[in-house]
Amino acid sequence: MTCNLLLVDDHSLIRAGVRALVSDIPGYAIVGEACDGSQLSGLAHRLKPDIILLDIGMKDMNGLDALEHLVKVQPDCKVLILSMHTEPDIIMRALEAGAHGYLLKDATATELEQALKALRNGKRYLSPAIAHTVINRALQSQRTDKSELPQEKYNLTARQLEILRLIVRGKSTREIASGLNLSIKTVETHRSQIMKRLQIFDVAGLVLFCVRERIISLDD
Repeated sequence: MTCNLLLVDDHSLIRAGVRALVSDIPGYAIVGEACDGSQLSGLAHRLKPDIILLDIGMKDMNGLDALEHLVKVQPDCKVLILSMHTEPDIIMRALEAGAHGYLLKDATATELEQALKALRNGKRYLSPAIAHTVINRALQSQRTDKSELPQEKYNLTARQLEILRLIVRGKSTREIASGLNLSIKTVETHRSQIMKRLQIFDVAGLVLFCVRERIISLDD
């Protein structure tokens, strides 16, 4: 089954380039295009794309404003941001607004395919070049909602929350096991349970989850 894409970018050359790249990826097709964010919601409602490729810097209505509006009216849409912006504030706003992935415009064709496959399979995607930015910002964020602890809200044990934080910090299963004096098998079991309870099955998705929920601080 073909995965239908909606492409939103105000530069015709960029759209042409993305269109050419997508045409070489089996199983994907661009079914609609727009040149500004104000057209996004209407096209998404009419075309019902599986994935929306969305630029941030557009004139009439920028991608971030369009994204925030879109997720209010169509919360199930999967959005992959296409941008040259590497500023932490912009990246974090996009992720917190509901983007499922963030791909830099200087990415390779292989990265584009990986990003599309990730979103199609219900996962998240971050360009490797900005992954460290997201993690560093997550580590600097203070959780603002103190009314309910993360482990209670998401049915995680204190140990699982501890392991989740270490995963997001980039620690391997072996490093986590060694640091917590646990067996590798025990850590793998916790890791599997965390992903199952959160319904997130990739590390990039866990990073985005922690960013949105602000469950990591410098004191962790």
